[in-house]
Amino acid sequence: MQDIALFPLQSVLLPGGLLPLRIFEPRYLDLIGRCLRHNEIFGVVLIRTGGETDSHVSTEPLGTSARIIDFQSMPDGVLGVLCRGERRFRICERSQQSDGLNRASVEWLPEIAPAPVPPQFQPLVQLLRQGLASLTHSQRFLEPHYEDAGWVSYRLGEMLPLEPAQLQRLLQLDDPSARLQALVPLIEGTETG
Repeated sequence: MQDIALFPLQSVLLPGGLLPLRIFEPRYLDLIGRCLRHNEIFGVVLIRTGGETDSHVSTEPLGTSARIIDFQSMPDGVLGVLCRGERRFRICERSQQSDGLNRASVEWLPEIAPAPVPPQFQPLVQLLRQGLASLTHSQRFLEPHYEDAGWVSYRLGEMLPLEPAQLQRLLQLDDPSARLQALVPLIEGTETG
């Protein structure tokens, strides 16, 4: 188990995915400063009840660790941060610092070894390539792995107009082929809708 800071959000970060954040609260400015100085990670978890600026929130028990890969001061004085999702974790115990920062003891879920995209899902790889080609700005931060079913399933999930609860269900699936299978009807629904 490892103790990490939590960043509860109304969105889901998937492993390998990119998450832009606008940081203005003192507790999160301190966290980002610490992460930058010591190359630390923090955990992103989906909020069940409460808001992103609330100290006390209820979250999903499963989240993704995030590492800062870029940052800049925004014209409005807010700190802009770009994070990449790394590993999935399950929350075991929660605590809260005096400044309102949520922390948790987490257990890391087993990392899924890269697996080839099954033949029946190869058309989804082409669809993903086309979709990512249109993302000129953030694409330079992506590390493509089109041959890996896990990476492909996560990126497809991010591209679709899914609700956070749907993305959370994808995050909870261990099997990349099951994730791809779950996405097929959603993709077909967006093509006909």
